[in-house]
Amino acid sequence: MENRKRLRGVGIGAGWFSQFHYDAWSRMDDVEIVAVCDIDLDRAVQAAAPFGNATAWTDVETMLQETRPDFVDIITRPESHLPMVRAAAEQGVDVICQKPLAPTFEEARKIVAIANSAGIRLMVHENFRFQPWHRELKSLIAAGTIGDELHSISVLTRMGDGWQPDAYLSRQPYFATMPRLLVFETGVHFIDVMRYLVGEIDGVYASLRRLNPRISGEDTGLLLFEFAGGAQGIWNASRYHEPECENPRYTFGEFLVEGSGGSLRLDYDGTILIHPLGERPRRHSYEHSQTGFAGDCVYATQRHFVEALQAGTPFETGGDEYLKTLAVQEAVYRSSSSGQPVRGVTRGADHAHR
Repeated sequence: MENRKRLRGVGIGAGWFSQFHYDAWSRMDDVEIVAVCDIDLDRAVQAAAPFGNATAWTDVETMLQETRPDFVDIITRPESHLPMVRAAAEQGVDVICQKPLAPTFEEARKIVAIANSAGIRLMVHENFRFQPWHRELKSLIAAGTIGDELHSISVLTRMGDGWQPDAYLSRQPYFATMPRLLVFETGVHFIDVMRYLVGEIDGVYASLRRLNPRISGEDTGLLLFEFAGGAQGIWNASRYHEPECENPRYTFGEFLVEGSGGSLRLDYDGTILIHPLGERPRRHSYEHSQTGFAGDCVYATQRHFVEALQAGTPFETGGDEYLKTLAVQEAVYRSSSSGQPVRGVTRGADHAHR
């Protein structure tokens, strides 16, 4: 990191998932967290404590004005993101913002427009594509390991955290009252990963259901995707039913990617199998660990943010780019509501961010 500026950052939010953000920042020599803000001052103080001289705040605007950071990490619920991005834009502060980016697609577009208009850099904290197994699958695909043409991708997700009468209440209680849950909170990750691995999605068909009557949103779904390059995809998902594995929140699913020369399989424990056509499957060796969240993907995401800021290079999940993922998400809900496939999604996404 020689000759690169040490960045001063602030965090907004000290809820359950913020622990992974602050842990990742604490492991970076070229980042200094100088303040943490939360509506609960005690939680802000607790989150700021490991950073030594970091201060704690309950008011975002005052914190930004007093600390003058290089960037802000927004780790709060989606309905708060628009005013927080606006406050950062007014101060000329770059932003990394947790997903869901906003409660609605239109509000997400406003957030991106505000950042673009102010000339600040905005990255969505879409961390699934930064999980080590997905980076490795991408490398294997790019190397032609399963041929020069992708045919299909299928993902089976069973999380088992949504059947209980008190589902979600101990960790993220607002999940129980969200009108959109499975796709809005979880499926958007897989939409983004599929775009990352296979390419743009041009058509969708979706059937969504709610199995737990004590929650508001959908918890089970079958999603079919048509890719602009000709491949097909499926996400078969349920937060209600349980998987046969020790930790479903490691890879969050089993993947099968098929191409003209064979297939790649990812298991819940991070194992990747390469199966060339006409040969026996073989286990692929690569680095992944139980550090942090889901293979330490929060750290990898934030490293990408920092390095892109320092080098002036594009974010993989910058605001305009992420609107393409959100356009697919909206098409999923339209399809489920109408009972019909939705096509032309890529064209709609291109129009949405102009």
